[in-house]
Amino acid sequence: MSATADPADKSNPAYRLGFEPGQIVQELGYDEDTDQDLREGIEEITGAELVDEDYDDVADAVVLWHREEDGDLTDALVDAQEYLAEGGLIWLLTPKTGRDGHVEAHEINDAAQTAGLSQTSSVTVAKDWAGTRLATPKAAAKSGKR
Repeated sequence: MSATADPADKSNPAYRLGFEPGQIVQELGYDEDTDQDLREGIEEITGAELVDEDYDDVADAVVLWHREEDGDLTDALVDAQEYLAEGGLIWLLTPKTGRDGHVEAHEINDAAQTAGLSQTSSVTVAKDWAGTRLATPKAAAKSGKR
């Protein structure tokens, strides 16, 4: 990991997530199937290691790995907001269509709305993972979305 890495390095799989140097990113839902290249890419961009669920300070963003069998998505999204800074974002990472643990798009949308979040974009972030960018109401208002 290099704190001087170029955050605009497009070969970095995390580039599409929009992280910036100096951000604190909390990772939830880590398991053996998470994408290590993506994790390392986030750390390279931010210049800091990902913090886990035991982190008890404010984070600029949350990366939530979630699979269908992980339980209630709405609860996970509500919990993910606990230490999220005002205007912070949640990147919900779910297995792609056809992969074990895939979560349907309508389920993500319903859970996000129930948790008080706005879905702002979706991207492919890794070979087996798709990312959904979820904003808190204040972050959504800043970006012109509601």
